Amino acid sequence: MTASVPRQLVHRASIAETFPTGWSRTGADRFSVSAQWPRVHCLHVSPDRSVYDPLLVVETVRQAGTLLNHTEYKVPLDHRFVLQEFRITTFPEHLGVGPTPAEPTVDITFSDIRHRGRRLVSARYEADVRLGGELLAHADVAFTCTSGAVFSRLRGGRTAATVSALPVPPGLPAADVGRGSAADVVLALNQQAEGYWQLRVDTGHAVFFDHPLDHIPGMLLLESAQQAAWARTGTGRGLMPVSFDTTFHQFAELDLPTWIESTDEGDGTLKVVGTQEGRTVFECVVGTAERSAILYGE
Repeated sequence: MTASVPRQLVHRASIAETFPTGWSRTGADRFSVSAQWPRVHCLHVSPDRSVYDPLLVVETVRQAGTLLNHTEYKVPLDHRFVLQEFRITTFPEHLGVGPTPAEPTVDITFSDIRHRGRRLVSARYEADVRLGGELLAHADVAFTCTSGAVFSRLRGGRTAATVSALPVPPGLPAADVGRGSAADVVLALNQQAEGYWQLRVDTGHAVFFDHPLDHIPGMLLLESAQQAAWARTGTGRGLMPVSFDTTFHQFAELDLPTWIESTDEGDGTLKVVGTQEGRTVFECVVGTAERSAILYGE
């Protein structure tokens, strides 16, 4: 519990981007994963270093599930996981950055486990993320699992070496999407239509593209949903994205333009849809809540 788990077990290349520190079995298909979060992060800590970003919780839950699939369900390291659904509600009043790195615990229960022979092919899991006894988030995740060879056939020969991303267009002002750096803006400037942007895919971004990929990662799509919510609600209105109800329909290709559209659903929720060539890649209902005056110093 004093060091990160091997980064290969959570599909990361960087030790600094590996958050789980250990795990244990607590029951039949039930587990507890320990983690540590840095107090400073270019993407997952607010620009004023006062609060953890909700998508840090998402990434931690994703890594925890991947870790358990490899260690407890014996999925080979060359297998690939494909997200189908990722639903999470966070409680920002408990996401403040403290005087030491936060050490949350992720309690996970697997269900709907399907095998083909001895090989895991799909499952879902629920996760409760806690810190100091407080519930930080609840998540519900569904995924499929495939071998590297089958994944290559599904991708039709598309690899990180054979597919190149489109040129990156100019982005929105960082402050308009809750970011402190222009390098972290994922929505392109668009003066033609409100709530409609092209996704900026920078394969040199050290967090979204921790290692070469043949497609746009799900975390980048979720970040686009979060930034679309910021852009629609306005960073000065006291609202922040806190929940994400996401369905991934197909791979988002690097060499096709991805369009992000946001519509206000009322009751503090927005629907964000990503499309490529008219086909829906993902859709996400983003819930917002009032920002805490204590966390943000307002």
